[in-house]
Amino acid sequence: MKHSCLRLVLALVALLSSAAGLAAADSWSSQFDAANKLYEEGKYAQAITAYQRIADAGLGAGPLYFNLGNACFKSGELGRAIAAYRQAERLTPRDPDLQANLQFVRNQVQGPTAPPRRWKRWLDTLTLNEWTLVTSAALWLWMLPLTSVQIRPAWRPALRPWILAGGYATAISATCLELAWSASVQRTAVLTVNQAAVHNGPLDESPTAFAVHDGAELEVLDQKDDWYQVTLGDRRVGWIRRNQVLVQPAAWGGSRKSFPNK
Repeated sequence: MKHSCLRLVLALVALLSSAAGLAAADSWSSQFDAANKLYEEGKYAQAITAYQRIADAGLGAGPLYFNLGNACFKSGELGRAIAAYRQAERLTPRDPDLQANLQFVRNQVQGPTAPPRRWKRWLDTLTLNEWTLVTSAALWLWMLPLTSVQIRPAWRPALRPWILAGGYATAISATCLELAWSASVQRTAVLTVNQAAVHNGPLDESPTAFAVHDGAELEVLDQKDDWYQVTLGDRRVGWIRRNQVLVQPAAWGGSRKSFPNK
């Protein structure tokens, strides 16, 4: 569990707020400490409610979702744990404890599931903002030798390798940025009930295409009324009820506890 990081976030909120904001930040910090205490006492269901209340207030941070995921796992809610960890992953993608816990819970999921592909996991080592900064830096570094040869044409032979390298770097980083953006808007449905049927159509009477279990991750293709059209990333496609899943991206801290057997 994490205390320091979320407290820093709350402190920054307080510094940018009025006196009323200061009191509110102190209140949320106290609630976070109270939620951590509930977790330490083994009152996981109550801790989940407390963590979720803070997240619903828009004060979510990586440590908060990490602790929420731990509490959900301890309560036997694999789907909610995975959803919380995935949200934390978007904020702190290079956290080794988070990655270990997320993989540990994924390994407990029974039946078919579609966790992120290897290339997406590689892209997720940087946030979307970080990929944007990398691409911007590559572009500007490429522009420097290009501009220089316009001013001093005699430098062209010496700068040619740098121009080529800068062009390749810009193209590669821009491609990664595009892929990272596409991945960031791809919605994933995480099953939060023990078992559910994925139907051939958006009706309860439709035949069952396949079944999934708590924690299964499904790519969202479409939605209609109270149903999502989902796929496992292969040829299996069907419809599942919205109230059986948590969909991300979604707008869902402290010291942390890692699982003892991970």
